[in-house]
Amino acid sequence: MTTKQKQSRWYFGGLASAGAACCTHPLDLIKVTLQTQQGKLSVLQLVPKIIREQGVLAFYSGLSASMLRQLTYSTTRFGVYEVGKEYIKTDTFAGKIALAGLSGLAGGIVGTPADMVNVRMQNDVKLPPEQRRNYKNAVDGLIKVYRQEGFARLFSGATTATGRGILMTIGQIAFYDQTKLYLLATPYFQDNLMTHFTASLVAGTIATTLTQPLDVLKTRSMNAKPGEYSGLWDIVRHTAKLGPMGFFKGYIPAFVRLGPHTVITFVFLEQLRLNFGYVKSS
Repeated sequence: MTTKQKQSRWYFGGLASAGAACCTHPLDLIKVTLQTQQGKLSVLQLVPKIIREQGVLAFYSGLSASMLRQLTYSTTRFGVYEVGKEYIKTDTFAGKIALAGLSGLAGGIVGTPADMVNVRMQNDVKLPPEQRRNYKNAVDGLIKVYRQEGFARLFSGATTATGRGILMTIGQIAFYDQTKLYLLATPYFQDNLMTHFTASLVAGTIATTLTQPLDVLKTRSMNAKPGEYSGLWDIVRHTAKLGPMGFFKGYIPAFVRLGPHTVITFVFLEQLRLNFGYVKSS
């Protein structure tokens, strides 16, 4: 009985997300490249092109930034959600959504600098050698952005990143918790791997659909050269010229990346909870 009552520690979500990022980073790189390319290469055309021109290791370009992003962004949003349960009742779905939204807001702000460096390092793969930023690692990228472009540039895309963080956290955490609750209320599911997998797959699908338009805008904003866009609405107008589906560009690779990432994150998180969690005192 006590195993089922175990709670996650506030930092478990960050550790689980970082572990998942190691597994799904190549898919994230393909998604970013598809969203920022000017041509119309498909996934099947893009993957061989990257391997041919850059080598297999190019798929792990920017891994340090991806890890830093998860250790800031995801640690914050999962941490706020876990701690927030003490102050906001999550026995209703509305309560879960409210707390997840606040958690995503905090995570989006904290994670923006690492997220921007992550996008840039991944995008370097498709640029000519003379145009690459060539950040050695995530910390080097943060330092160079600060020195060359100023402190404010570190938070470029913060508006869309924060909006995306809110929707992502609602889609992932709130829907995961609610779906898991529904599954456990049936006689067919128990607190085990199958339940965790099913609930996280549902959450990953919902999160991808909710966040894809903002993800496209965020990626374009963070990867833009200084002065390329006059503001967020300029990016919206530019993207709208591609038609409604322009806001869902890269949806399939986004789902292929976010689906497994969500599943792996929650599977890791639940294993951390079951093996290293604590029993809440009455």
